[in-house]
Amino acid sequence: MPSNSPFKIEKDGHIAWLILNRPEKRNTMNYAFFDELMEVFEQFDSDPDIRVIVIKAEGKSFTAGIDLMEMAPMLQGQGPAFRMELKKGIVKFQKSMDAIEKCRKPVIAAVHGHCIGGGIDLISACDIRIACEDSLFSIRETRMAIIADLGTLQRLPHIIGHGWFRELALTGRDFTPEQALKMGFITHLCRDREALHMKARELASEIASCPPLVVQGVKETTLFSRDYGIRPGLEYVAQKSASILPSDDLMEAFKAFVEKREPAFTGD
Repeated sequence: MPSNSPFKIEKDGHIAWLILNRPEKRNTMNYAFFDELMEVFEQFDSDPDIRVIVIKAEGKSFTAGIDLMEMAPMLQGQGPAFRMELKKGIVKFQKSMDAIEKCRKPVIAAVHGHCIGGGIDLISACDIRIACEDSLFSIRETRMAIIADLGTLQRLPHIIGHGWFRELALTGRDFTPEQALKMGFITHLCRDREALHMKARELASEIASCPPLVVQGVKETTLFSRDYGIRPGLEYVAQKSASILPSDDLMEAFKAFVEKREPAFTGD
């Protein structure tokens, strides 16, 4: 990664850790963040050794959202030409968040401190979200005279349901990790950052121990079914299953069961 990159990457076996690394700016999202985010997830997707990605952060906050100071010039202008260019910029940022969701490898967000504004867009594109007790969430754009436009309004209702979602999106208020757990936004609430990262590693290791092509197929089928509905989803999963059955991993699962041992899946 470039020396001034907003990210660090660490690899541990089949797990890749993407670390938000602008602690002095509370990991706010600047132009480099969006440019590199897309590149990083394309690399993760194409790397056969990576089976799971965990996103965590350095510093006091997971992320305080968009870097408003750096992005301010993008919002200064008038007229149709300016608005067309503004739309292009927004779509580009959206594609960076899409890269997280479209990555075939499952993505876990491990949140501490503030996760507001664009942070909600980011973790809504992840597959699993966990947090520690000092975390704080908010769809803060509403209170900043901005419509959240990078995916929160499209993804979050499918995660927590429309009741909670509309209350949070329309008020822009803060919500606690306890509330996030109750509504199903996060699945685990950890005591502190050390426990948070241990839980993230535990979940990632559990996923990485499963047959990688099956895990990826589950993610792809889930997203397809969400976007297109039950019947198209059933047709899609039938095709997906037919494309990977039989496999070496299936045979390994049978052999491990008979031999009463843990299977060692290879992705073949």
